[in-house]
Amino acid sequence: AITCTWADHQINVIDTPGHIDFTAEVQRALRVLDGGVVVFDGVAGVEPQSETVWHQADRYKVPRICFVNKLDRVGADLDHVVSTIRSRLKAHPLVVQMPVGRESDLSGIVDLVNMQQMTFGSDPDAEPSVGAIADELLPEVERRRDELIEQLADLDDDIATAFLEDEELSSEALSAALRRATCHGAGVPVLCGSALRNLGVPWLLDAVVAYLPSPLDVDPMIGHPLGSDEQIVCQPDDNEPLAALIFKISSDPFVGKLSFLRVYSGVARRGDTVYDASTGKSERIGRLVRMHADHREEVEEIHAGDIGAVLGFKMARTGQTLCTPEREVMLEEISFPAPVIEMSVKPANRGDQDKLDVALGRLAEEDPTLHVHTDERTEETTIAGM
Repeated sequence: AITCTWADHQINVIDTPGHIDFTAEVQRALRVLDGGVVVFDGVAGVEPQSETVWHQADRYKVPRICFVNKLDRVGADLDHVVSTIRSRLKAHPLVVQMPVGRESDLSGIVDLVNMQQMTFGSDPDAEPSVGAIADELLPEVERRRDELIEQLADLDDDIATAFLEDEELSSEALSAALRRATCHGAGVPVLCGSALRNLGVPWLLDAVVAYLPSPLDVDPMIGHPLGSDEQIVCQPDDNEPLAALIFKISSDPFVGKLSFLRVYSGVARRGDTVYDASTGKSERIGRLVRMHADHREEVEEIHAGDIGAVLGFKMARTGQTLCTPEREVMLEEISFPAPVIEMSVKPANRGDQDKLDVALGRLAEEDPTLHVHTDERTEETTIAGM
């Protein structure tokens, strides 16, 4: 988890593995995110694990944008990747960028919305130059921009009206239509570049700010009191009572248990006593941190819509709701696939059984798909998981 700022906006990034073995990691990240960037290989296009992650995002109704990466590799082809997104994911890709040059000759990117060209130098750390589009590229750029407008006209009434009346569309109107289509899940903007050489990444961050929703743009989280079907709407407002969801537990060798949480309403403050409606227990928040990968920044409070972590929270577990006793609320439990493989484990030395039990207990806290069971009759320890 990383918190960063870009163009005067705060962005919380959670990077998850795409591989199917880590399906629980992906699922609990999707559960708490407002939008996603799905990264595709410029050569391979849609891979089997991409399909799994995409359908998980569909289930949680997460708006997303696509980034076609590694376009400087041999065999990379943006149009091929877009066709696989359309055919295999049954999605509606909206291509908003065009690469300049192919494979190792990738020298820039054209922004079809703002009609600008970004040209890369030989040094990946140097700022790319942004300017007017080269004359020889204009015929293809205009063709691709017309295709984008036609596709948007099918999804957006404002663009359809302007298109039928042959009006000139401004970049602001196109950008607003792309945001509406993305937030409603009607279309997915497609961007391109090569992350290894930092080609096109600044424009990807611009697109995150421009097209993906903020916590205020998505439907508020719905919770319910324990043992009741009554709905409690958790508005993303600092003045509401606290409702937060712990979506990941991590064991840190230096500070102990690290509990990642998303605050849906209210404010989580250091020193506050919070309540767990499912167990009826209370615990005090000792230290709050904002995560910058392996670097932690201590903060006094985490606001509605934000993501942070609590250090040393004893009772924390994945899927737990933190609230106030004045408004007891349960946000939906995170459910995970049932484990498909089981085996028994034992330490090489019988004296290490206690150490093994402690270590397996920590792993089970971190990974909700891992189940540890001890047979009282045979004293055999079995583990089951993904």
